[in-house]
Amino acid sequence: MTKEKQKNKKTSILYCLRLLHSVGIPKLVLGLGVLLSIIGSLTGLIVPLITGTLIDALGQGTFQWSNVVVLISLFILEALTGGLSYYMLAYVGNDVVYKIRKRLWKKILSLPIPFFDRHRSAELMSRVSNDTDEMHTLITDHLISFASSLLTIFGGIAILFYLDWQMALIILVAGPIGALIIISIGDKMYQISLDLYEKLAELATLLTQVISEMRLVKASNAEGREEVDGYGKMKSLFQFGIKEAKINAVLGPLLSMVMALLLVIIIGYGGVRVSSGALSAGELVAFILLLFQITIPFTQFATFYTKLQKVLGATERLRVILDHPIEGGQRTELIPLAKNEDLHFNNITFSYVEKEPVLREVSFVIPAGKMTAFVGPSGSGKTTILSLIEQFYHPEKGTITYGESRIADFPLRAWRKKIGYVSQESSLMSGSIRDNIVYGCEGDVPDHDVMEAAKQAYAHQFIESLPHGYDTEVGERGIQLSGGQRQRVAIARAFLRQPDLLLLDEATASLDSDSEHEVQKALAHLMLDRTTIVIAHRLSTVVKADQIIVIEKGDVTGAGTHEELLGHHAAYDNWAKKQLQVNI
Repeated sequence: MTKEKQKNKKTSILYCLRLLHSVGIPKLVLGLGVLLSIIGSLTGLIVPLITGTLIDALGQGTFQWSNVVVLISLFILEALTGGLSYYMLAYVGNDVVYKIRKRLWKKILSLPIPFFDRHRSAELMSRVSNDTDEMHTLITDHLISFASSLLTIFGGIAILFYLDWQMALIILVAGPIGALIIISIGDKMYQISLDLYEKLAELATLLTQVISEMRLVKASNAEGREEVDGYGKMKSLFQFGIKEAKINAVLGPLLSMVMALLLVIIIGYGGVRVSSGALSAGELVAFILLLFQITIPFTQFATFYTKLQKVLGATERLRVILDHPIEGGQRTELIPLAKNEDLHFNNITFSYVEKEPVLREVSFVIPAGKMTAFVGPSGSGKTTILSLIEQFYHPEKGTITYGESRIADFPLRAWRKKIGYVSQESSLMSGSIRDNIVYGCEGDVPDHDVMEAAKQAYAHQFIESLPHGYDTEVGERGIQLSGGQRQRVAIARAFLRQPDLLLLDEATASLDSDSEHEVQKALAHLMLDRTTIVIAHRLSTVVKADQIIVIEKGDVTGAGTHEELLGHHAAYDNWAKKQLQVNI
């Protein structure tokens, strides 16, 4: 293994330990589980000695039933302690993974939008579910058995030396050989586990994307293509699974061979020792039983070590999430928010990709309580402006101020609480219409407030006509509702928030004329006395705006009312001729 891999692996171990410590392990339950496991291990070590004594007693004609009672009692005690210790360790494992998943989910919800631009949703889902499950398996099935196995091995070896130190020395030779086998193979498992989880995430991404866009797949006759892509991902996953299986196929039999060879040597040499009178038959049986007691946990070390490598690989993937800076994490000054202030863009430059600016030193003022519209060709940076206002992204250069204060200095939750957003394809969550209207509101919202918001959005009538009214399920992404209905539910949500800033991103672009008429009425009602920022390709929706700002290729090339721009801005004139049949 290279020095770089050793460094990464060491870092992963330390990080994994810190993570387990930071989430808080239930120490009392863990301690009881360890104690019971130790008792079970000690009981297991006593059983061979009692068995050897019983055999010698039978050979000498001094059999006593009390030895049988003791032996049965030890079996019962070992079974009870084993069952209870496993349950307690299962509790600890589930508790720790539950806490890690909570932390991951909280962290994911607090990450900035650029993080989600770089990481696929299914990949993140895989990390929360699959990677944490590896930790659960390690703690529940392997961690305490590893500790008890250590006790069994050291305790067993001590007793073996007590019974016959010469045969015990033979066992010490086999130990390092088995350890070398485990370590050399386990290192390979570490890298395979990283690759295996990556392939799992790729498959999950494909399945999520295709299933969520099944209508597009079928409408495009793309089933064959997606079938081939899916088979490719599955084959890649299969190949890494085979690599893992090869390692386990070599590791298990190799260790078994070493142990079997050791057992043959011990039995042969032990027979010689018994025939010479140096060892009794009962002591030889006790020795062999103890050897089995040691052999089983020793082979478990291999499983534990390979599982540990998989957990370290999973930890590296979790680390990408847990160590990423949270949204708004760099703020040092949090100042109170005022109402109805002008919004200023001061020499703003922004790029999604380095050295490919979407906005280039743009400056403008959005007056409070007025309607400002942004027009321009696709890709000119209009939607980016809304994303900067929402603070999904932050400018590379320049500042955005609300009144006299930078918006980056306001508490992020308080700032976004001021904003109502309605997009071209307003997103709805699975659940009822009521759930979607109150989505994001804190505390219980009275039914009359929900209905009032729906009435203001001209949505109450169609909602009441549905079989289950406000309890109607909207389906995944609101698929059970029409486009116009989804828009009006989204507008009702905005009404309920009572925002100071209203952002409308092509809110009527994809609607038919009837739906657009209803939505326009709702939007007109919502825009009253609010600072409204509109993005539109159709000039007919913004000709009455108090201010129209023209954006072309990331630059502000004009600003004014519809009448002021006509005849003074070549591109705006051209759009007006095409869309409004205006003669310039």
